[in-house]
Amino acid sequence: MSTTIITILLLGGLFVWLGLPMLLRTLGLHPHYSGPVYSLPGKRALVITTSQATLGEGGKATGVFGSELTAPYYAFLDAGMQVDIASIKGGAVPIEPDSFLWLLAAPSDKRYLKDPQALAKVQASLPLDTLELGQYDIVFLAGGWGAAYDLGTSARLGEQITQAWAAGRVIGGVCHGPLGLLLAKDVTGAPLVQGKRLTAVTDRQVKQLGITQTPQHPERELRAAGALFESRSALLDPFANHTTVDGRLVTGQNQNAGVETAQTMLRVAGGMPRP
Repeated sequence: MSTTIITILLLGGLFVWLGLPMLLRTLGLHPHYSGPVYSLPGKRALVITTSQATLGEGGKATGVFGSELTAPYYAFLDAGMQVDIASIKGGAVPIEPDSFLWLLAAPSDKRYLKDPQALAKVQASLPLDTLELGQYDIVFLAGGWGAAYDLGTSARLGEQITQAWAAGRVIGGVCHGPLGLLLAKDVTGAPLVQGKRLTAVTDRQVKQLGITQTPQHPERELRAAGALFESRSALLDPFANHTTVDGRLVTGQNQNAGVETAQTMLRVAGGMPRP
């Protein structure tokens, strides 16, 4: 093979390696966040994830979508907060393998993969049953396909979100994470999401990605529970982005909203803008 052909192949490979992730960012995946960033030192944040590791019994490996855990984790950590990671059952958090692929990984994912402390927290996440969410200033519900199996059906999570809401905490999440709000109540005993403006992954995105076998779909379930569901569309909804704020409830549409949702929660919780 001639030197010219080898050079062309190498340049072509380099273009694909660098160009595809850049193209996906241009389309809207993991957009660069240019808004204000906040400090909230001395406070506590909790990121809650699924414990479901497969799509159904023995199905494809899944779990939390990487950036929906890593983006809020680092937003809260860089704000000076103490950040814990919990899951429904505790122990090793299952992470969607595809989310760490070279063309899909977010900057926060790359930081996480080089962070021994964060890696250790994810390998030994706190069991939800051992926690009192009212002790945290911010509670973030991470999404991913696994969350469609356990966040919306966990009575313990519903009870704990109810208590945290009554205690005046800031609650939020992205993508499938807001399913964790379904069993929570407001201070009157009504469903927490009833009459609330919020967003989550859309039915359209679920269909476009072809993963319709999960037991719960966020838009469908949240609308049925009385939520005032909002979203934005793109040619493909995985490239859309939207964040909503309704008092102390902050939600993001999908994996593209992780940083913005976390920074908005910091602001709502009383964080001060960083220079």
